[in-house]
Amino acid sequence: QVQLVESGGGLVQAGGSLRLSCAVSGSIFNFKAMGWYRQAPGKQREMVATVTAGDITNYADSVKGRFTISRDNAKNTVSLQMNSLKPEDTAVYYCKAERFREYWGQGTQVTVSS
Repeated sequence: QVQLVESGGGLVQAGGSLRLSCAVSGSIFNFKAMGWYRQAPGKQREMVATVTAGDITNYADSVKGRFTISRDNAKNTVSLQMNSLKPEDTAVYYCKAERFREYWGQGTQVTVSS
């Protein structure tokens, strides 16, 4: 069974940076798309950034220019570099992989203090 494990979450001050990583038990080359989503308390889960097998990236308007998604096929990982963090970025961040169906990780908490 495909498994995704997120790591790198934590507490950071506003304006700081954080890098999240998602390890996949399988070749991410076989996934047509991977991405990062987040869910804040009381809110619906939203897309943060995605990257296709063709390395086409897409970002939520709220994170454009601040976040960067990248894929390392050799290590079977996908990362999210987050810069200039804001308190509004506080949420549980989930990694998603898509092939014939969607696979989700357990999530990692990101908290940005004022």
